[in-house]
Amino acid sequence: MCGIVGYVGSKVDERAEAVVMEGLARLEYRGYDSAGIALVTGDHVSTAKKAGKLANLRAELENHPLPASATGIGHTRWATHGGPTDANAHPHRGGTDGKLALIHNGIIENFHPLRAQLLEDGVEFASETDTEVVAHLLAKAYAGDLKAAMLEVVNRLEGAFTLLAVHADSPNQVVAARRNSPLVIGLGEGENFLGSDVAAFIGYTKEAMEVDQDQVVVITPEAVEVCNFDGSAAQGKTFHVDWDAASAEKGGYDTFMEKEIFDQPDAVRDTLLGRTDEAGRLTLDEIRISEEDLKAIDRITIVACGTAAYAGMVAKYAIEHWTRIPVEVSLAHEFRYCDPIVSERTLVVSISQSGETMDTLMAVKHAKELGARTLSICNTHGATIPRESDAVLYTHAGPEIAVASTKAFLAQITACYILGLYLAQLRGGTYADDAAKVMGELQEMPAKIEEVLGHLERTREIARFMADTRSVLFLGRNVGYPIAMEGALKLKELAYIHAEGFAAGELKHGPIALIDAGQPVFIVVPGPDTPHGLHGKVVSNIQEIRARGARTLVIAEEGDEAVVPFADEVIRIPKSAPLLAPLLAIVPLQVFSLELSTAKGLDVDQPRNLAKSVTVE
Repeated sequence: MCGIVGYVGSKVDERAEAVVMEGLARLEYRGYDSAGIALVTGDHVSTAKKAGKLANLRAELENHPLPASATGIGHTRWATHGGPTDANAHPHRGGTDGKLALIHNGIIENFHPLRAQLLEDGVEFASETDTEVVAHLLAKAYAGDLKAAMLEVVNRLEGAFTLLAVHADSPNQVVAARRNSPLVIGLGEGENFLGSDVAAFIGYTKEAMEVDQDQVVVITPEAVEVCNFDGSAAQGKTFHVDWDAASAEKGGYDTFMEKEIFDQPDAVRDTLLGRTDEAGRLTLDEIRISEEDLKAIDRITIVACGTAAYAGMVAKYAIEHWTRIPVEVSLAHEFRYCDPIVSERTLVVSISQSGETMDTLMAVKHAKELGARTLSICNTHGATIPRESDAVLYTHAGPEIAVASTKAFLAQITACYILGLYLAQLRGGTYADDAAKVMGELQEMPAKIEEVLGHLERTREIARFMADTRSVLFLGRNVGYPIAMEGALKLKELAYIHAEGFAAGELKHGPIALIDAGQPVFIVVPGPDTPHGLHGKVVSNIQEIRARGARTLVIAEEGDEAVVPFADEVIRIPKSAPLLAPLLAIVPLQVFSLELSTAKGLDVDQPRNLAKSVTVE
């Protein structure tokens, strides 16, 4: 979950430090417990590292500048082995001559026996990290060829890792290795880059290259070399990044999260863009599974974690309704351990913004071992999960920097809708007719999201008024149920208070005991046209909790007057098809959590204990 940057240029100047520090600033969302940098200068490696956020490292470099350099690596840490201290911050040195430095993302599962062996050999450790073990192993293996040393060491390691190393005797190269952890190459002119994702170098180049599983990379100013862990040559796949550095900046907003909430109309619009032909039929060129195989699908399992899992829950309601194919949603970290029932006619759909979520990646691999077809919904081109899957549907939300997901969530729901409608189209008949109608309604949703965003000042006022609240409950039915859980998750992530999302029908089966005088409860109300009389049932739920003293905060369609007598506050959203309503109903809850957290003086972009991309199990 750490952020890593590597750079090699053709001139000895201050560019290495500037490039690496800019990359770390763009990657700080991946880890902000500590940060560090190593520069190859002359015949030695200079380092600086500090616990805390990147600002602490900047201050250290201002007070104690490092020599100019054309080669450097940098790291932002999310602590696993060892606390967030200066000593445990990366880079770590290997050997006794100070010539080698290494950074690491992931976990070395067999570090303990390797460390014990090094201790027997007389190695002294300066940290508690598993990373320092690798640094000393690399130093011991080094005999003038850093690539050869890396190949020797990686074959002794177990776990998930991306490693970047520099050595003073090889001043014009950075050597990296990847297993089950993200790494991408940036291709420049007279310079090359490495990063956890393309944000690390997007200010310098938009040309990139994928790194596959179990590969070692060597970058120099003029060349990129890729080989497999067995030493055999490999060829990386290049791609063009379709967003620029400005997309990863705040753009005048106070926080990345606020910007990304207001990016949501474009995130949905861009995810829909180019998915239909002139006749209005869905055409999904990215899906590399034949129409015949997709028509044969008789079961869908969605695997995801956190917010992405709630997107999957919304998808379950929609896809089952549109296709009559049964859909199960499984938390990715439980999927491998529940003896899942899948076959060659099962489509396992993984959802991950980064495409590097370790639990989800392992679930995809397990599904493939069991013979299932696999499809990834992902926001990051060239990420591991889409490469491991049989097919991919890319969302086009652009970079999401804030740790708490917003626009990626709406883009994921949109992509799930597209998949469900495409499967309905393949089934033909009335399924296809319904799909065409819904696709037309879906095209209207970006404008409706913009409408919601333009009328949320009262929601902000409510949040500021509730800054001292210790507990908030959320209720919903049907597609409103996962929205209630996502609303609660946002509040937990950002404000660090108790928040729970419930299916409204569960109230009388236990949770209503939580209701006492003044308890704030958000209720996501389905539209009056929702089938099965759900609207009336939820209005009854509002009455039940209002009678017990709850403060009712109701999200309801424009024109729904039935909720007014029982609501302390009504937050209006435009009328929409019932299954598409989650794209609107979640927006006020995102803004509420953002504003309440801000009122408490908390960092909404970098909540405590959390990192953006969970690349360890």
